[in-house]
Amino acid sequence: MNTAAKTQNASIPLKIYHNVTGLQPGSLSKYYCYFHFAEVEKLEPDQQRELTISLNGKRSLAETVKLDYLNSHTMVQDNLAISGEAWLNFSIKAAPGTQLPPILNAYEFFELKELPIEPTDTDDLEAIMDIKKWYKVRRNWRGDPCVPSNYSWRGLNCNNDNPPRIISLNLSSSNLIGDIATSFSKLELLQSLDLSFNNLTGPLPQVLEQLPNLNTLDLRGNKFTGSIPEALLEQFRNGKLDLRVDAHPDLCLYTPCKGKKKNEFFIPVLASSITAVLILLFIVSALAIYRRKRGSDMVTKSSIKSKNRQYSYSEVVKITNNFKNIIGKGGFGNVYLGKLKDEIQVAIKLLSSSSNQGYKEFRAEAQLLMVVHHRNLVTLVGYCDDGENKALIYEYMANGNLQQHLSVTNPNVLTWNERLCIAVDAAHGLEYLHNGCKPPIIHRDLKPPNILLNEQMQAMIADFGLSRAFARENDTHVSTCPAGTFGYVDPEFATSGNFKRESDVYSFGIVLFELITGRPAIIRGPMQNNHILDWVYPLIERADIQNIVDPRLEGEFNTTSAWKVVEIAMSCALPVAIQRPGMSQVLAELKECLALVLTRGRNQRMTTECRTSSMQDNTFHLELESGLIAPIAR
Repeated sequence: MNTAAKTQNASIPLKIYHNVTGLQPGSLSKYYCYFHFAEVEKLEPDQQRELTISLNGKRSLAETVKLDYLNSHTMVQDNLAISGEAWLNFSIKAAPGTQLPPILNAYEFFELKELPIEPTDTDDLEAIMDIKKWYKVRRNWRGDPCVPSNYSWRGLNCNNDNPPRIISLNLSSSNLIGDIATSFSKLELLQSLDLSFNNLTGPLPQVLEQLPNLNTLDLRGNKFTGSIPEALLEQFRNGKLDLRVDAHPDLCLYTPCKGKKKNEFFIPVLASSITAVLILLFIVSALAIYRRKRGSDMVTKSSIKSKNRQYSYSEVVKITNNFKNIIGKGGFGNVYLGKLKDEIQVAIKLLSSSSNQGYKEFRAEAQLLMVVHHRNLVTLVGYCDDGENKALIYEYMANGNLQQHLSVTNPNVLTWNERLCIAVDAAHGLEYLHNGCKPPIIHRDLKPPNILLNEQMQAMIADFGLSRAFARENDTHVSTCPAGTFGYVDPEFATSGNFKRESDVYSFGIVLFELITGRPAIIRGPMQNNHILDWVYPLIERADIQNIVDPRLEGEFNTTSAWKVVEIAMSCALPVAIQRPGMSQVLAELKECLALVLTRGRNQRMTTECRTSSMQDNTFHLELESGLIAPIAR
């Protein structure tokens, strides 16, 4: 308010034009106008600035406005009815008989919008307000939870009923403390509830059984005790509920919980058990050391053991029809299409003698794939470890890889919803590697060619040849040989030489930008090549979402969700690793974007195609023969 606009002299009015967009002839709109004045010139004692305000030259909006030095004055014109006008033309003039020109420090226009639907259902509103108060939720939870839909509360999705009802609630990583509030049971249409990675305690309440539409319940990363209610377990067993819990000594996965023995019995049993375990560990360690010494120079000897079927080299030749059909090439060598006896198609990755990666990497990938199982990670069908001949046999991905679908030469353009589904699927897989495996696994070479698509266009992360597990769960990085692909490698790697979970997050951010824009990480040009970040950031600064999103979509995308995905990609690709979000947060935000477009009914067909569920969330440690600590299915 310490500056103002004014005209050259008192005879010239100060005019303001405001375009009334979307107003149809004969229609009626209501506006609120705020004019802020403050005299900023020190005038002579006998001088005072006086003003009048008129609208469209037809009528005066107020009596004469008199201004005093450095005293602010606001004129409010509320409930203005404007009919059939394309512009609002305000004219501020010097009052008759005065010699000082008009001034204006600031002004605001507001259009009164009638909500197309009623506010959020009263029962849902009462429940969510109780939850907000109970946990002291610190989010942008103000106003109506669902209405208007563009400004619904963060982490919350509503349906299109009138009044709208809450169908999804994501409170992951929200610093929630205490028991699960009973108010959740009042959200009767709730389909998805995510309470993961908080500090919730106590037993799981029976009220969760009172949510008839609940199909997803994520309770990981908390400190619950007692048993899981039988009704929830029954829904989980029947496939009606995607239940995600941790394997925790105080949380029983079966009911009833087994009672504790009396102390006088428990203590001697525990002591004798520990003694037996120590003796067994000593024997196992001695055998492991003996085997390592014996086999240190025999790398070609078969040492991969798994419940997955082992194939001989002659069987691999037969399966591939003498290596007739090459469908790809990677660091190991060629990838061939094959067919098993039951007519199931498979992809066979053969380790060639000239491979850039050797037996050590082959064995590492085989061991990881044998114990890592997730619906968004490629599945290992079997392997060949026959002398010098090494091969990995995967399930065949009928729709190729993501790079092929994003190529400008592909006539079948991925829709916006399909791109969101692929992003969520890939985030699920990477989040599992980072947080569902103990110790965590860093992929180190995430890119579109390593994201495969099956017949249902479900995305799966592939190529674990360069993946590395942490030595211990608390480690922050792995120092190892160079990996990754130009354009996707974390810029901090050049200085530190270390790959971290944040390095994978950076690569995932680049993949997100490729999904959004349809452009590769390195954009080839006639004079020079540009990185996709250098290309997209100027467009983001201009808020030009239409030119950011892949033009092949021809504008068929949800603008709100597109901006949200852009924001997620930007946060993932920040140059400083510590500022990037974890994959749990990235996944939660992407699921919000997907729910946003699905609940608006843009493409209800995609609801089932995009539905992602995880396997049972039990985590264990498994030590392989080589000594590598690797994860198993959760």
